Amino acid sequence: MTAEPRTPGRTLLPVASARQTWTTLVARFRDRPGLSAAAATVLVAAATGGLVAPWVLGRLVDDVIADAPASRIAGRVAVIAAAAVLTGLLTALGAALAARLGETVLARLRERVLDRALHLPSVTLERAGTGDLLARVGDDVAVVTNVIAVSGPAFVGALLSVVLTVFGLVALDWRLGLAGLVAAPAYALALRWYLRRSMPYYARERVATGERTQAMAGALRGAATVRAYRTEDAHVAAIAERSGLARDLSLEIFNLHTRFGLRINRSEFLGLAAVLVAGFLLVRDDLVTVGAATTAALYFHRLFNPIGLLLMESDSVLQAGASLARLVGVANLPDTAPATASAPPAGPRGPAALDVTVRRHHYDDGPLVLADVELRLAPGERVALVGASGAGKSTLAGIAAGIIAPTDGSVRLDGAPLTGTGEATSRRDVALVSQEVHVFAGPLAEDLRLAAPEATDAELLDALERVGATTWLRALPDGLATPVGEGGHRLTAAQAQQVALARLVLTAPAVAVLDEATAEAGSAGARDLDRAALAATQGRTTLIVAHRLSQAVSADRIVVLDHGRIVEQGTHEDLLAADGRYGHLWRSWRVPV
Repeated sequence: MTAEPRTPGRTLLPVASARQTWTTLVARFRDRPGLSAAAATVLVAAATGGLVAPWVLGRLVDDVIADAPASRIAGRVAVIAAAAVLTGLLTALGAALAARLGETVLARLRERVLDRALHLPSVTLERAGTGDLLARVGDDVAVVTNVIAVSGPAFVGALLSVVLTVFGLVALDWRLGLAGLVAAPAYALALRWYLRRSMPYYARERVATGERTQAMAGALRGAATVRAYRTEDAHVAAIAERSGLARDLSLEIFNLHTRFGLRINRSEFLGLAAVLVAGFLLVRDDLVTVGAATTAALYFHRLFNPIGLLLMESDSVLQAGASLARLVGVANLPDTAPATASAPPAGPRGPAALDVTVRRHHYDDGPLVLADVELRLAPGERVALVGASGAGKSTLAGIAAGIIAPTDGSVRLDGAPLTGTGEATSRRDVALVSQEVHVFAGPLAEDLRLAAPEATDAELLDALERVGATTWLRALPDGLATPVGEGGHRLTAAQAQQVALARLVLTAPAVAVLDEATAEAGSAGARDLDRAALAATQGRTTLIVAHRLSQAVSADRIVVLDHGRIVEQGTHEDLLAADGRYGHLWRSWRVPV
């Protein structure tokens, strides 16, 4: 399994090889043996039925030349008509069965992709970004679905028609079949010319689509921030740039496709001319009948549409193949569930010690972000990270929460490696709350139960009360049953953060990491959210990325980061007395603007 070309700072999710893709598809088809067999049988019957009319028409020509009785000629015509009707019915049925089979296989594959996507390790998702994943479950699924529903059955039917027609042409007379094969090298050269030039474009087009989705998702997700800083034009320009790249690639592929069509027409002319000349010579020497030569010409002419469809639809099939490889790449990701069947212990656990060691950390080939960091949080200790923007606070918080894997370092919980417990357990033991909070569409109770599926309504109310959310909760028309999120009651940024903190209370982790979790609140709600965060983390080992220095005052210890290194640590009073980096930050923050 390989990785796609990377955008700066991103390591895209893996892409399956051609062998892995075919192996996965074959396994999915084997899961539906009855439907697969029925579709294959009907499609073969339809392709075979298409050979009947040209063969009977050749016999009809011989009958006319031999002045056969009208009854025989009428019988031939009836057979041709019946074969046409039956072939049409079989073709329609085969297309329906093939589409149903393909849709079923794709549905199972899509379910597996979504399952793997939802269970991706946080580190993997953080490095890949959401744009690549959204492009796969969105654009790539749409491309494959279109081919399966529209092009796929026709493509398979055309392939069967070509194989059976070539067999019928050779069976009619090997010399006529050999003449028809004159076109094969021309077709092969045309296809080789096209594939060598188009396949790299398709791979680049899928990456460009992912980059465009990433740019759009980022701008939409941070719409409020974009408007606040008036950077709409910059984001629109970035989206336009990526869209322009995808458009230019599509136009170049279309140009190749048009030139490919000219080469197909040239191959058709060459092959039909060879069959007609061979038929003329063989008839002249009484080696075949006029009817046989007519059948051969009709057989070869019958190849025009299926061969043209195979070659022209290779455009769509190549796109689907590229998209399918991206889907299979995600579907074949290893199951991240712990190898052991033991589940995390039920109920809240006491505070734990957290040891974070980062000898160095950087993103891909970027500059050093953290260096020589040794941070220990004693059980129940509340530690605040402070520092200027870009000091590495959020990166250190992500490493402590197990969201980011350090380039060189480790995270230990009560002396055990955090990565060794499995992500399901580590997420329960170490919970991260950031300023990017999502409220899911549905009843408020269901949103809260994401953290504790078995929680009672009383426990939900208690969690909301603990974070100070009861005032706005009472104003909801149906209380916990009120739909929130998209299409429901709109929660303010501060209310959404309180919901996130209530989830933290319900999760009851041993360690809580708050990465600017109260930064979205305005000045009026800042104190309320700070109190809510303090209440939600009461009695837990807590690491706070302090957006406001007032959050650091109540901490047991303050750790000051500067350019990725710890430069100071101590209590608020001790650091002010030392008059170092923290003292400078405190005075700058306290000076009225």
